[in-house]
Amino acid sequence: MSSLDGYQRFYSGCRDKPTVTDDSPDVRELAKQPLLGLKLASHAVLDTAQERGRLKCSKCGGSRMFFCYTCCSLVGVNMQEIPVIKILCCGQLPVKIDIIKHPNETDGKSTAVHAKILSPNDVTMYTYPCIPEFEKDKVVLVFPGPGAVSVQDMIQCLRDGSKNRLEDPFDEPCLKRLKSEVQTATHIAKDPQSGTQGEAKSSESRVYPLQRVVFIDSTWNQTNKISTDERLQGLLKVELKTRKTCFWRSQKGKPDTYLATIEAIYYFLKDFHQHCLGQEYSGEYDNLLFFYSYLHSLINKAKTSAGKC
Repeated sequence: MSSLDGYQRFYSGCRDKPTVTDDSPDVRELAKQPLLGLKLASHAVLDTAQERGRLKCSKCGGSRMFFCYTCCSLVGVNMQEIPVIKILCCGQLPVKIDIIKHPNETDGKSTAVHAKILSPNDVTMYTYPCIPEFEKDKVVLVFPGPGAVSVQDMIQCLRDGSKNRLEDPFDEPCLKRLKSEVQTATHIAKDPQSGTQGEAKSSESRVYPLQRVVFIDSTWNQTNKISTDERLQGLLKVELKTRKTCFWRSQKGKPDTYLATIEAIYYFLKDFHQHCLGQEYSGEYDNLLFFYSYLHSLINKAKTSAGKC
């Protein structure tokens, strides 16, 4: 973890559970600052880097601020000064993240690099047409559209798919069965004396059939070429239907449920933590938005100063 000086203040009125009326000053303020309520490491190191100004990337020589979006490396900031997202006891995310980037996507406008820098061992980036081979019963594609399911229903859909739907999907409610298995695995994890190592691994396998999650990094107008690639056909699609973007580069004609890449990764992991792992969310993945939230604040301040907000 980072050596940063603690967390920023955690606001009780976070966006998931507003407790004030729609026309109150507090709600209007939250609407202007949708990232309030996150448990974030201190941004002091980014403030210092901003005051220092742009520096040359030691790898490509490009003029950069905070990080090089071409080399996926920090610039003017040390790795020890930023949060690294490690959740499980083995120091990794619960699933691996694969990002497929459109070749025409402008590196400097992409938020995918944030995930690679903040969780370097669990995030892999590919530039289309490079796509790895996937075990389709262990991988999902986060992308909206017909047939897409929610994170809550994802695990059971993967199981049904891996068994070629030979079992009756209505033999037991999905969430009830999943909750029971999560509790079993959690019990073994908390009390290793209650089961062998093999039993623990077996329980993990039952609870976590998902191993990798694929995200497409592209403008929404360019996604079709990647999403329809035959190598991604057959992957279960997952849609984050209830989440709304606060990306400063809004795309005309697209709904506000079309998220920036780092937003989609964050919300997927948050939902996975709550609905699939069955655990209360306490900000475990909030620092995935470490750079995003800081840039969001900077850009909004600049817009306000320019009279555009």
